[in-house]
Formats: sequence, C-alpha cells, structure tokens
Amino acid sequence: MAPKVLVSDKLSETAVQIFRDRGIDVTFDPTLGKDKDKLLSVIGEYDGLAIRSATKVTEKLLEAAPNLKVVGRAGIGTDNVDKEAASRRGVIVMNTPYGNMITTAEHAIALMFAVARQIPEANASTHAGKWEKSRFMGVELTGKTLGVIGAGNIGGIVCQKAVGLGMKVAAYDPFLSEERATKLGVEKVELDALLARADVITLHVPLTDQTRNILSAENLARTKKGVRIVNCARGGLVDEAALAEALKSGHVAGAAFDVFAEEPATASPLFGLPNVVVTPHLGAATTEAQENVALQVAEQMSDYLLTGAVTNALNMPSVTAEEAKLMGPWVKVAEHLGAFVGQMTDEPLKSIEIVYNGSVAAMNLEALNCSAIAGVMKATNPDVNMVSAPVVARERGVEISTTRQDKSGVFDGYIKLVVKTAQRERSVAGTVFSDGKPRFIQIKGINIDAEVGAHMLYTTNHDEPGIIGTLGQTLGENGVNIANFTLGRSDRGRDAIALLYLDEQPAVTVLDKLRTTGLFKNVAPLRFNV
Repeated sequence: MAPKVLVSDKLSETAVQIFRDRGIDVTFDPTLGKDKDKLLSVIGEYDGLAIRSATKVTEKLLEAAPNLKVVGRAGIGTDNVDKEAASRRGVIVMNTPYGNMITTAEHAIALMFAVARQIPEANASTHAGKWEKSRFMGVELTGKTLGVIGAGNIGGIVCQKAVGLGMKVAAYDPFLSEERATKLGVEKVELDALLARADVITLHVPLTDQTRNILSAENLARTKKGVRIVNCARGGLVDEAALAEALKSGHVAGAAFDVFAEEPATASPLFGLPNVVVTPHLGAATTEAQENVALQVAEQMSDYLLTGAVTNALNMPSVTAEEAKLMGPWVKVAEHLGAFVGQMTDEPLKSIEIVYNGSVAAMNLEALNCSAIAGVMKATNPDVNMVSAPVVARERGVEISTTRQDKSGVFDGYIKLVVKTAQRERSVAGTVFSDGKPRFIQIKGINIDAEVGAHMLYTTNHDEPGIIGTLGQTLGENGVNIANFTLGRSDRGRDAIALLYLDEQPAVTVLDKLRTTGLFKNVAPLRFNV
C-alpha cells in the first residue's frame, strides 16, 4: 500500500508531482493548514505531512495522527512544529536548510547596502518630488569591517560575498575552525573583539538560549559608535527596545531588520525611526528559493517513506539511502540486542553502553544507537521507535554511552550492548554473517552462535548433563518445535546457557514445567521483530 502524504500549505505543483512520480498517494490542499479543525479531522489518515509556515503542528494535532511518520517543512524555520511532542510520538521532523541559503544571504547584503546608503528613505523622498541630495549622505562598504555573528551555511556565504565587495570580515562563531576561516578569507575573533571593531554587524545564528539577545543593551553599548546592525536570521537575537534607544542616541547609525521577536510584526520599537530598514521576513522570498525548498522537502519525505533514508531531520540522525541499505542488517542487530536485554530486565535502568567493534564502528553510530535504545525501551513501551526512544530514555534518566573499538576477535565487526541497573549488569553481543542475517554471538560473556527468530527461549543453568534432554523432551511433549538449538558455557561445571529458536511461543504451562524441574536458574521466553 502506497504511503499517504498531505500537503496542507502552498507548495509548487512541481513538488507535488514529485510525490506522485515516486508512487506516493498525495493530497494537495494548500488552504487546509489554516483550518485547524478540518486538519485535525483528517490528519489521522496520513503517513506524512508537508508544510510551510501556515500549518501549526501542535501536540494536539500529533495526538490525532497515529499513522504520521514524518513532517517536512519546506524552509529552515520549524517554530510552527512542536518538535518535542513529535519526538515523543516517534515522528521525524525534517526541514530544508540549504534551499534558501543564497537567497537569505543576498537579502542580508541587500539590506546592508540599503542602510549604508539610506536607499528606502531616499526613494520615498524622490517619489514625493523632493531632491534632497545632501540629506542622504551614505557610507562606502569597501574597506569597512563587517562583523559576522555565525559563520555557518548562510553566514559563510555572506562572508564570501563581503570579501568579494572588498570588506574586511571578522567572524564570531565558536564552531568555526581556523581552516574554515582561512578558506572563507575571514578573521576568527571573539564576540567582544567583533563588537569593538565592526562597522556593520550581521547576524546568522539560530535562536537558542545561548544566542537570545546576543546583542543586548550591554553588548550594543560595547559596539563601535556609528555601527549599523543587520538581522536576517531570527527575531529575538537583538534587544529591539535597546537598539531603538541606541539609534535615537546616535550610537548606532542605522539598522536593517527582516525578522522580529514577535511575528507578524505589526508594532516594534524600531518602526518609524530614521535610517531603519524593515522587511516582512523576506529572506527566503524569491521564486528560486521557494521552488528549491519545495522540491527538496518532497524528495526528502519520499526518500524516507520509501527507502528509510533520513535527510535534514531535526530529531533523528541523517541516514542516506546508501547507508540505509548497507546498515539495514546492523540496525536489526542493534534492535535485537536491545530487545534481548530489555525483555530480560525488569528493574529501572541506570545506563546503556553500546560498544561498536571493527567494521561497524565506521558506520553511522547515531542511527545504530537509536535502534539499540528503541529495542531496549520497547520491552516496556511497545509504541517506542528510533525517533522517540532517546527521548524516553532521557526522561527516565538513563545514561547512554558509546564506544568505538578497532577490530578484535574472529568477527569483522560486532555490536555489544551492556545494560546496568542498581542490582545487576547484563550484556549481549551480535553480528551480521555473510548471509546478511543477524546472529547473537555472546550472552553474559559466554560465546554462542544463535540465529535470531521471532520466538525464542533463553535458559540459564549450572553446567551438568541432562539439560538438552529435558528441554527437548518437555517442549516436544507439548507440541513446541525447535528450529535451532544453541548452547554455551563459561567453563566445565560452571554457568551455562541455552538459546532456542522455536516455531511458536511456548504456553505458560510449558515454561512452568521447565521451571519446576529445578535444573534452570532462569527460563525466559523472548520475542523479536524479524
């Protein structure tokens, strides 16, 4: 059955056609996002939801969407999506951060020129029949210092364009490497140095607790007198009231804003001030950018729904189509290992350690981690998936750690899972054989070679004769067929284990018969999603 996608905002017909061409059952209703009640009544039918900014993906909407697997935002901003609620419900949230990079960078440069030469006011004055050449004295940008706060995707393009304009560029970005700075042709500086030296400051960072009001009243006071401020990134990065006061005092010579703390912005301390250029969040508003992000979100959502490839997800590691194909068996191994220890553990978890050895250590470990954690958590919460599992683990205070190791032992690669509670520690390891099938290769430090089946039985005992006979006879007498039987022991006369692959799950009465023999320390039925 083809996946179903709802497009509830305005996307191009070309983007909608991509869904159709990929075999997706798509409903295109570009006004539906503005009708909350109607959207709520139909969302339960769909596997995917493609949106722009009009549709609000709230916790209430997500609760009404039991089949929803992915929300795709055509654009970079996802303020209209409750990402925490989506993660808890296992819904991937994607955006398209690269489709409007050039457009947004160009808008920042355009606003920088506009405020440097007072173009909007000069335009209005000339339209009014005035000829006020002396009133609109501007400044050249060539040779001036541009301070760029945030030199990521968009900020990096702004840096390159500014260098091309003959500007000196100083960039503040904790994640900017010296090599990247050299490649961009900019000087990497601390924020205080940028504030003191920049003739123009432009912001290109997301709004986080660390960046909120990064240009506060205090930081604005540290800027060079006559500075000009440009913000095409996010409202809330600049204290608008403090900036208005700095403009009135003359400390700041001009400002150009495309984004505001409250949007739609019908009022702002900046409105009406001289040499302040404002636009209504037009950074991505070009024909090319709108088409690009629409096409990208259609391709990304189709890839995920059809192949499992994850691109530009905000709450899930990215996995390419090639990775998804290569990692598929290892994802299952990680899930099976998690399912094993999850079903064996009935105490609150303290920590989960995932060890990757050999070839698997070079793969996308974030995705494998999610699969392993999901396997563990499903034992007590069947609705958990790779997206929601890390959130559930975090909410329960479970510590997650990952270790990479070089190849050791006879296997080219393997995964080992170690789960700790307050009372005990459990470990299990698995690998992928050349036939592509997952195998359990170690339990409690005891080596085995067991194929994974939907129905399995795990027993532990003191190593002594008669165990195989008891298991075989008891199961056989009760009509339970054994597909595969694997034994292992730590040493002669010490701890021993058995892992049986069965055709069906044994009845509780059969398990009780095994327990009453007195031969077994533990008799545990296991189920796996194979």
